[in-house]
Amino acid sequence: MKAMFYERFGEAPEVIEVPDPSPPPAGVVLRITATGLCRSDWHGWMGHDPDIGLPHVPGHEFAGVVEAVGPEVKRFKVGDRVTVPFVSGCGHCFECKSGNSQVCEEQFQPGFTHWGSYAEFMALDYADHNLVKLPDAIDDATAASLGCRFATSFRAVVDQGRLKGGEWLAVHGCGGVGLSAIMIGKALGANVVAVDISEEKLALARSLGASVAINSTRETDVAVAVRDATGGGVHVSIDALGHPSTCCNSIVNLRRRGRHVQVGLMLADHATPQLPMDRVIAHELEIYGSHGMQSWRYDAMLAMIGAGTLKPQQLIGRHISLTEAVPALMAMDRFAESGITIIDRFE
Repeated sequence: MKAMFYERFGEAPEVIEVPDPSPPPAGVVLRITATGLCRSDWHGWMGHDPDIGLPHVPGHEFAGVVEAVGPEVKRFKVGDRVTVPFVSGCGHCFECKSGNSQVCEEQFQPGFTHWGSYAEFMALDYADHNLVKLPDAIDDATAASLGCRFATSFRAVVDQGRLKGGEWLAVHGCGGVGLSAIMIGKALGANVVAVDISEEKLALARSLGASVAINSTRETDVAVAVRDATGGGVHVSIDALGHPSTCCNSIVNLRRRGRHVQVGLMLADHATPQLPMDRVIAHELEIYGSHGMQSWRYDAMLAMIGAGTLKPQQLIGRHISLTEAVPALMAMDRFAESGITIIDRFE
């Protein structure tokens, strides 16, 4: 099969032929039909993720068709269209049994702990616990866009942030995660503030439902600008980028008893940011992490998509081939993409 492959961190990947995978006893092999280009894969390629062993095939948000099944698989068959949460669970630990496979004690992440979806085929273990059947109405590209950014945003906004209609939501960073959060917040009836450095991305944020757009390069104090625009601060704030400054701004722009959700990865030199804990204590702020979404929670998200309340297809920016994805992946530190880029041609 063709796959994007690298043997050293930071060196240009290649699209080469590698052996086809076989299904694990409790797993499947998927024929990948579409897969998203994500900044998390850039972090992995740079060597920021200790879970990655070399050589490696990246890619972690995808849609596919079941090509082969292991003998222990009961819920899925060849030909099923599926997607998978980017954090997959073992199905037998305490967290999985309690419904929290997004923090599985033995979690695995396709594209990080295992070879991923930048390939024609991919093996996945514990299929009965992790696979999500796709409705016919959702096309492959839209389904691939759900796997990391949209599903992660859904859990961050709905489950961790507990956002309610009429509340204020601030979203720091208008990439795929941030734009997804804006769409979800608007669908829940919230008022949304978008913060970014790009006027193009802020315009896209407005088109998706943001009522306030703040260019952080034009403000001396972003948190003050958000508080001024919202009459005292937001109820829920999300750092969708993953940087010490956006993390801090997301906390400081909260109103009293507000809720900060950290979604953007904080890796390498950004892993231990300084936080305003004096303010957290004095204002009784709540700080949450959000790490993917359980497979069983997809039903709620898919129902909103099916009803037309959420339209993740509007977030897709462009479609590219696997070969074109090599320079696109290497350039992801420049934040040049608007919307989600989908790989759907394996050439």
